[in-house]
Amino acid sequence: MITLLTIHNVSKQTGISVRTLRYYEEIGLLLPIAKTEGGHRIYGENELKTLQQIVFLKALGFKLKEIQTLINNSWNWEASLDHQLAFVAEEQKKLQQMKNTILGLKNASSIEGGLTESLIQKYIKLSNQERDNKQAFRQQIFAATEIELFRKLPNLNQNDPNSLEWIGLLGQLKQLHKESPEADSVQFIIKRMMEKAKVEYNGNDEFLEKMWTIRKSTYKSEQIGLYPLEEEFLHFIEQAFHVYETKKQALGKSQS
Repeated sequence: MITLLTIHNVSKQTGISVRTLRYYEEIGLLLPIAKTEGGHRIYGENELKTLQQIVFLKALGFKLKEIQTLINNSWNWEASLDHQLAFVAEEQKKLQQMKNTILGLKNASSIEGGLTESLIQKYIKLSNQERDNKQAFRQQIFAATEIELFRKLPNLNQNDPNSLEWIGLLGQLKQLHKESPEADSVQFIIKRMMEKAKVEYNGNDEFLEKMWTIRKSTYKSEQIGLYPLEEEFLHFIEQAFHVYETKKQALGKSQS
């Protein structure tokens, strides 16, 4: 027995609005099997199957014109699916870039202690740098082994535990940069930074010294894609590290 449904019943069963069903009829995508004397559209089982196909193909990202051609069997399905797969891959890439940018802004906000206009301007400048140019500049500065170490550095656009801890430590230090570099709260953070650096870059002090030299250069930092930090804050960090090393050496002498 053939089941016949009015447009309103089809809408209730499928969740597709009456307005959309009428539009599909208007463009010739889904035609009713008949109309009643009162002008009500009637749909049969084949029309419902076609509607299911339309909904499915729309979910895959196909446009209505493409769906119409596919349903009429006048298009190469294999080529269409390959094309759509490439489209989805490109969209995923764009979404990942959007995700990275949002994470970067959130992490930059953690460092700066809030989202400000100057922070957004910093991040826009950082984001506008061409990826290929940054890669080329890095290859000029670093040896192949150092490139691998560079990739291990905390990434502002990621939310892995290591990057988040470094960002958190830097943010805490930023909040304390008006304090004395000798303050216990400052030295506690520096100590944790040194502990992390030792675990992650043990035996690569030369690389760390090179990175710090680059970090202090606004031009070089920008060229390799490091998040920009104010000269005053960098000077504060350097002083705090100097205090830490001095105390550590003094302690070593007193124990020897």
